[in-house]
Amino acid sequence: MNQNTSPRSRLIAARSQQLAMSAIKEMSILSARVPGAASLAWGLPSFPTPAPIRAAVARALEDDPQIGMYALPGGLPGLRAAAAREHQRRTGQSVDPESRVMISAGKMEGLQTLLQAIINPGDEVIVTDPGFVSHISQIRFNGGVPVFWQMNEANGWELDIGSLPGLIGPRTKAIILVTPSNPTGAILSQATLRAAAKIARDHGLLIILDDPYSHFTYENRDRYFNLAADPEFADHIAYLFTFSKAYAMSGWRAGYMIVPEALLLEVVKIHDLTMICTPRISQIAALTALENEPAHLDSFQRVLTRRRALICERLDRLPHVFRYQKPQGAYYVFPRVVTDHDNSVQFSHDLLNQARVTVTPGSAFGPSGEHHVRMAYCVEDDAINLAFDRLEAHFGC
Repeated sequence: MNQNTSPRSRLIAARSQQLAMSAIKEMSILSARVPGAASLAWGLPSFPTPAPIRAAVARALEDDPQIGMYALPGGLPGLRAAAAREHQRRTGQSVDPESRVMISAGKMEGLQTLLQAIINPGDEVIVTDPGFVSHISQIRFNGGVPVFWQMNEANGWELDIGSLPGLIGPRTKAIILVTPSNPTGAILSQATLRAAAKIARDHGLLIILDDPYSHFTYENRDRYFNLAADPEFADHIAYLFTFSKAYAMSGWRAGYMIVPEALLLEVVKIHDLTMICTPRISQIAALTALENEPAHLDSFQRVLTRRRALICERLDRLPHVFRYQKPQGAYYVFPRVVTDHDNSVQFSHDLLNQARVTVTPGSAFGPSGEHHVRMAYCVEDDAINLAFDRLEAHFGC
């Protein structure tokens, strides 16, 4: 019997069969099978969740009889209100927590929920190229078509605003923007963001701001602009925040969404079907994060500043292998591979199997990512040094 018509394959939906594992997770899984591999593949912060958050959850486990119960689908009222206050603190914009805020199980679940609410089969969503690999897969999984908006590597990975109108068609629904960027570390300029928002508004599109990394902007803090701070575009922006990075809560799976009022009920309905609710224990952790002064952030950024300098220093020793743009924010560098190679996937697999170093192939992040690799420097310094010691031995220095 043909494999495509076997009883097992007939049980599996085409959208699942066509879905590839995230290249980040694929490389991390492969890396786990190589003893002693030095991995720069996964953007998993090495920091522990700050002590005040862990202590508050420990108290709640002892004292709160509801800690293991459902919450309402939209989230704990206190956390929704705290998210609205945090949004106002960071953007100056007041939002009603009842009509604009939903607590998601991390940003990924939030974006998946949002895309399910807005995409019909064949609808188009514009993504930066390169852009986050999972955004591309989420669009396709929901029946949509990713349309790639190329970033200019020679210009510090800035976007060409003049090319945006030509990407918009009758089926375009939204534009996804991440700044600082994953995988490039670029901070998009205020001029680019405002111009993109004006074009989106004029075409009735939704701008989706995915914000995992805005706390990590190093010496470029004044360059960072949060488009959600501009009231002119409030009805055309969905803002998604995750606690994973800035609060080292990646395993807690907590985030929040600020969406136009017309969308809130739709995303809450889908979130309920998917999760019922974000786990109450994670919401308690997130509420504690927002109610306490984030004293840990200065320490996080100092460490990441040192690690950024370290990985750039080590890359500088391999100019015959990599050429790179110094990241302005986040904690990734996206070097171009200049040594002989066939493609970024084969290059990455060869590094893992021959040098025991794990990176993510750039082609996963869009067509412009080919012949690049993503390296995460949120890992321990020793892991960075070990990886580059092996790279230098492999390629010769």
